[in-house]
Amino acid sequence: MAEIRVLDDYYLAITLLITIAYQLFFFSIAFSLKFDKLTDFAGGTNFTVLAIITLAFSGHHNARQIVVSLFIMLWALRLSGFLLFRILRTGKDDRFDDKRDKFFPFLGFWIFQMLWVWTVSLPVTVLNSPNVTQYAQHRFGSGRDIAGVILFAIGFVMESVSDVQKFRFRTQHKDSGAVCDVGFFKWTRHPNYFGEIVIQFSIYMIATSPAADGYVGGGAYRALYATILGPLFLTILLMFVSGLPLQERPGAKKRYEKGDNWNGYATYLHRTSILIPFPPQLYARMPVFLKRTLFLEFPIYVFDPAKHADHGKVQQPQAEEGRGGVSGSVRASEDHLGEEEENNPSS
Repeated sequence: MAEIRVLDDYYLAITLLITIAYQLFFFSIAFSLKFDKLTDFAGGTNFTVLAIITLAFSGHHNARQIVVSLFIMLWALRLSGFLLFRILRTGKDDRFDDKRDKFFPFLGFWIFQMLWVWTVSLPVTVLNSPNVTQYAQHRFGSGRDIAGVILFAIGFVMESVSDVQKFRFRTQHKDSGAVCDVGFFKWTRHPNYFGEIVIQFSIYMIATSPAADGYVGGGAYRALYATILGPLFLTILLMFVSGLPLQERPGAKKRYEKGDNWNGYATYLHRTSILIPFPPQLYARMPVFLKRTLFLEFPIYVFDPAKHADHGKVQQPQAEEGRGGVSGSVRASEDHLGEEEENNPSS
């Protein structure tokens, strides 16, 4: 079957146009009906649409193309299905409380979702494109391929299982202030984010095998490696935009001010890695410098009650508890261990 060339030889333009049309279609429904339940579903299924179309257009269905296409579809459908199930259970999406009735702010979210889908899909899009498939591909099963499959399995299990673990924990501990430290959450505060990052880099690893093993050249070689923009974009998004920054300091601040089991949560922060899984017993004893560098617990995630809390909102019993010991703040924990090595507050 001959490949279909549309607009450009890397399918960049056609996938962008499909993504824009797909997201605007769901945006029109969501805005017109003030309906939150299709937002994440639209994002996840868009990945599947792009993978199917580019694979069908390519005309060359070698094992590597099929594997990466199936992997991104499996990840996207699992994620969108879970998020749809969760929003059906909770009833609404709090992210849109201040945007739902405002056309341009609400549209802004959907535009950002377009960028997310198109960019993260790049490794699959380019691998399936005519400028890559014109080269004879080596058989699937190289060391790089196998490593990518193993990493995908690890990331997929970690993300999907941790999503279920947290959902079940929250269902069983409503309004109790309990800290989710079960399963993967014993080893990292955000196992779902870590799993998602591993998944995208594993897909990139497999997609670039033809370039790494010398089977493609010229522009196709450069284009395949340039698709690292996809997993990097996702990583930056989770670490510096919509993931950790919206959960770490704001979450700790909310618990501290409401007196919502701050003692237990501060202890959890002290002993649990923010992203990279690590034994909690060892992490609790780790020098602050290593936490802030090697383990990515950057100052922007840090909550220091003295600097960041609105003390007018702090409940009096919590304010008293927060003044001393490891339960007062993680800074107190670090000071107690003699490990405070920086001016930045501890999270």
